[in-house]
Amino acid sequence: MKNDMKILGISFGTKNGTNDSLCIEALMGAKETGAEVEFIRMSELDIKHCTGCCACSRALVTGKGNMCVLKDDFDWVRDKILDADGVLISDPIFEEGASGLFHTFMDRFGPRMDRGNNIIGTKLAEENGGKIPDPRILEDKVISYLGVGGSDWGTRVQCEHAMHALVDMYKVIDNKWYPWAKEILMDDERLAEVHQIGVNLANAAKDIEHAEYKGEEGVCPHCHNKLFYLEPGSTKAICAQCGMVGEIKVEDGKYTFEFPKEQLEHAHDTLPGKFIHGTDIQKMEGNFMKVRQTEEFKARKKQYTDFISPIYPDAK
Repeated sequence: MKNDMKILGISFGTKNGTNDSLCIEALMGAKETGAEVEFIRMSELDIKHCTGCCACSRALVTGKGNMCVLKDDFDWVRDKILDADGVLISDPIFEEGASGLFHTFMDRFGPRMDRGNNIIGTKLAEENGGKIPDPRILEDKVISYLGVGGSDWGTRVQCEHAMHALVDMYKVIDNKWYPWAKEILMDDERLAEVHQIGVNLANAAKDIEHAEYKGEEGVCPHCHNKLFYLEPGSTKAICAQCGMVGEIKVEDGKYTFEFPKEQLEHAHDTLPGKFIHGTDIQKMEGNFMKVRQTEEFKARKKQYTDFISPIYPDAK
């Protein structure tokens, strides 16, 4: 049982706005349990968009370490997260889902922080004398999310938030969506719930191995998700979060999602599933590196670059 927990709160909202306040309310709850707390306001940091260059994943699957070509504040945030036992994220809802800033943050986390990729990268580096990724990436953590909305449009936000935890296999303790939250600071009942979310997170950080999900029930029994890709003309469904393939059924007036046990080995948030995905990426990147050197590929590519060039504002 750990007693010196570190809880990091990250707000993706405006300065001193509702997201800041709710994040700090949860941190107050965490501090009551004896946790050390820190607070980051992401909007004040320089976090560049991921360019999709694949340098991070390519480095990992070739045993060359964990790196990113972009130079900004992301590595500082990453270090703060890696040093924490638990993370609390408060994020405004944009177009029914997570904010653009959160998506940028999640894209930068992406393959670089994926636990499966880093296990593969560590093994390859050890075998070939390469650069071993930061071992803190493989440490367990707990995390909770607050989705803060100005209306009742927010049906994607919980799934999008949990996709971040899926990357590094952090244990989700609470994943809450608050609609009509502009005046939430005047709502003592909901403020008390946010406070308790902070308490829950800090208590979970004391014993991460045995930490359990405290949030509301979902439809997927594996990841608690409520969003699915439905196969037209059948009962086949794919969980939009963990990727499990099964069937949607109605039992006693309730939706249920059932899947064969072997699907667990393909789930996006299990190590077997991540190893399958990592191996697939490794094969694809290796093959692409060969294909892109061929004259046929270069000729096909050239027809597009020759056809048109991008336009820019006059200032450029």
